[in-house]
Amino acid sequence: MTHQDRTDSIPNLDPNGPLIVVAAAIVHARRLMVVSKKAAPDLFYLPGGKPDPGENPLQTLRRELDEELGAQLVAPRFLAGFDSVAALEGVPMRLTVFETRLDRDPVPAAELADLRWTSGRDDHLRLAPAVTDHILPLLRRTGALAA
Repeated sequence: MTHQDRTDSIPNLDPNGPLIVVAAAIVHARRLMVVSKKAAPDLFYLPGGKPDPGENPLQTLRRELDEELGAQLVAPRFLAGFDSVAALEGVPMRLTVFETRLDRDPVPAAELADLRWTSGRDDHLRLAPAVTDHILPLLRRTGALAA
């Protein structure tokens, strides 16, 4: 994926194609922020969401984090893009992830039920497959999370 691919508007996709999602990997004190929705309060995933028509990935992420956490991105940088399965919808998903910090302490709002900080080794916390299969291993490899 080129830099242009990550920042240009997301094209109208085939409705039968993968769900397009943009998310934030926010790490503080070697723990990853995960959130849950009111619709599934026991399942945690990265904050973010689906683009509105004409939005590029960073615009989507800025809007979603403002709505969900009442916070703004600080120094976002592209981390990864991959295909997975959307945990709530159970359909194929194309996920673009930016590593970022926030300008203030996040407060769950909108459709969010909870916010947690995890090392990824919490047996009691149910994490979305994209987090366990892709994000946690990547953040461990980069040294952002404990190995």
